[in-house]
Amino acid sequence: MSLTKILLDEKEMPTRWYNLQADMPNLPKPPLHPQTKQPLTGPDLAAIFPMELIKQEVSTERWIDIPEEVQQILKLWRPAPLYRAHRLEKALDTPARIYYKYEGVSPAGSHKANTSIPQAYYNKQAGIKRLATETGAGQWGSALSLACNFFGLECTVYMVKVSYHQKPYRRSLMNVYGAEVIASPSDQTNAGRQILAADSDSMGSLGIAISEAVEDAATREDTNYALGSVLNHVCLHQTIIGQETKAQLARVDEYPDIVIGACGGGSNFAGMAFPFVYDKIKEGKKTRIIAVEPAACPTLTKGKFAYDYGDVAKLAPIAMMYTLGHDFMPPGIHAGGLRYHGESPLVSQLYHDGLIEAKALTQNAVFEAAALFARTEAILPAPESAHAIRVAVEEALACKHSGESKSIVLCLSGHGHFDLSSYDAYLEGSLEDYEYPARMVEESLKKLPVVD
Repeated sequence: MSLTKILLDEKEMPTRWYNLQADMPNLPKPPLHPQTKQPLTGPDLAAIFPMELIKQEVSTERWIDIPEEVQQILKLWRPAPLYRAHRLEKALDTPARIYYKYEGVSPAGSHKANTSIPQAYYNKQAGIKRLATETGAGQWGSALSLACNFFGLECTVYMVKVSYHQKPYRRSLMNVYGAEVIASPSDQTNAGRQILAADSDSMGSLGIAISEAVEDAATREDTNYALGSVLNHVCLHQTIIGQETKAQLARVDEYPDIVIGACGGGSNFAGMAFPFVYDKIKEGKKTRIIAVEPAACPTLTKGKFAYDYGDVAKLAPIAMMYTLGHDFMPPGIHAGGLRYHGESPLVSQLYHDGLIEAKALTQNAVFEAAALFARTEAILPAPESAHAIRVAVEEALACKHSGESKSIVLCLSGHGHFDLSSYDAYLEGSLEDYEYPARMVEESLKKLPVVD
């Protein structure tokens, strides 16, 4: 059997982030101020972000240096391992070669720490004392709690209520790192109180939790807002994943035919995909790059490419993106990190331009692949990550039928150790498959902002 684990030395960890904005054929349209609907300026964003992150958000420089202090913390677990999934290949009886980049080795258990560490660092450098954020399944909240602990910042996390109850141990981890965790919608903010007044049983959504966190940050001088996905600077920080993956594949003389990542707001997908998108743009590579989302929250596959608010209360910027409508209320599926109404403007533009593909999956198919992966590769994947696994399995089976020996690479963005109640539901047969109806999407899209 050939090499299973492909490692890099810590000296080989990337020292720069790759900025796709330098090479995109078409840049996204500029974000707009939620009140004036005019293009956002630096001072507009300075109320909730430090200036260094604002610079990264709008930069078109190809490479941005990773600060030395950030590098030293990232080296606690990076470079992350790349594995060849020999046992999964054998179980599928496929000629395909399947590789997975395992981001669950971070202390927070997912890829989210790749951006939480620099975000906390830049806020600390700017004199900020406290960060407010939202979290869906809890991976981002855990990562930011960890980062704030490293840099001596206070942290308040508004956790989507359905996940707050589904994933109590993820909440416990945030508390251990010193964060305050609040179920959203809450009575702590005007945005939360308005939602509860309209629906006291609201399960919450990332759009609502974002509203609460942005309001929290905007009303306190010592507090900034931190976001774990969607924004350009977040996608930038995650490109360390794809850069390492390319170097590891080169070690075994491999280059992928297919690159796959789960896609909610777009951070882990962007982190894996963007360095390979560069090769498509600059070198004419024919690699298929597939973003995978839940059928219950089909942003790319059923959404509209349009300007929309980033949150329910219309406090966040208006972005040009694929959206299901800012008041979209997703069902309480177990992949809580993929339950966002919008998509990263950068990922959205790539999809609109045909540089990437998208696919939507139902829960039971995803958990079936997750269980197979755990039984063959011995790693329990997060429900979000299992979306990428399912498509990798499907592509590997297609190779079996065609006889082609393709190279398939996926981002295993985190472990599922805090998701065992979700696995219980799958094993008991109580998971419900849900495809969000097109008519409900159409209704929600009627409320998009009118932009000149």
